[in-house]
Amino acid sequence: MSEQFDKELSNGHRIPVLGLGTWHLSGSECRYVVRKALELGYRHIDTAEMYGNQREIGEAIKGFSRSKMFVTSKVWSSNLLYNDVLKACDRTLLELDTSYLDLYLIHWPNPSVPLKETFKALEELVSEGKVRSVGVSNFDVSLLRDALEVAGIPVTVDQVRFHPYSYERDLIEFCKDNKVVVTAYSPLGRGSMISDRTIWDTAAKYNKTPAQICLRWCLQKGTVVIPKARSEEHLKENMGIFDWRISEGDIERIDSLNRNW
Repeated sequence: MSEQFDKELSNGHRIPVLGLGTWHLSGSECRYVVRKALELGYRHIDTAEMYGNQREIGEAIKGFSRSKMFVTSKVWSSNLLYNDVLKACDRTLLELDTSYLDLYLIHWPNPSVPLKETFKALEELVSEGKVRSVGVSNFDVSLLRDALEVAGIPVTVDQVRFHPYSYERDLIEFCKDNKVVVTAYSPLGRGSMISDRTIWDTAAKYNKTPAQICLRWCLQKGTVVIPKARSEEHLKENMGIFDWRISEGDIERIDSLNRNW
């Protein structure tokens, strides 16, 4: 698969740059959307124990080749003690009905639990083959630096809110320097970016949709993107972000929209 569609993680595994975010998807809708995404060619599904939809996702992925799929889940901040991490991962594997996770993230930092303790559990999960890669979510530069210092295995990903109104340049540069892949969640700003005039004007210029402009901007910043979608139309729209580029001048205009959200 071309690097255009995958990024290499610091431990040698690869992550598809386009995934399906499943926050707020549940029940039959979740099963439909995940299955439809896989039928259309998505290979990266992102969930978390906190989302409460892992059983539905486990049902939806049945019948598809697990080896061609990349499944991400996250352990919640109240489960970061050593034994709690191990138990949470086992529950997640059971709910997803899979023998391993491609990526397991600390969903939110918990200042009352030492990072070293959490990573000791994550290291065990990797050594047991239950998890292939580990990372963090919602970590700023300071916390990510701490994680890199205490982890005995590569911290491969930092999943953060990232879109033109929330453009953390320092984090992007730090991750690039330390070989940590940034995954952008809420890359459309939960819909706020879709009505921005600059985004609309740029979309018209490239004959694309506002959503495609935002997702393409994220890709050109070097991130993975995991937009949520509820319909086949939007799933297909989100796939239309390859084989074209936004010019540097237009990228800079979009950069200027940053509001430090």
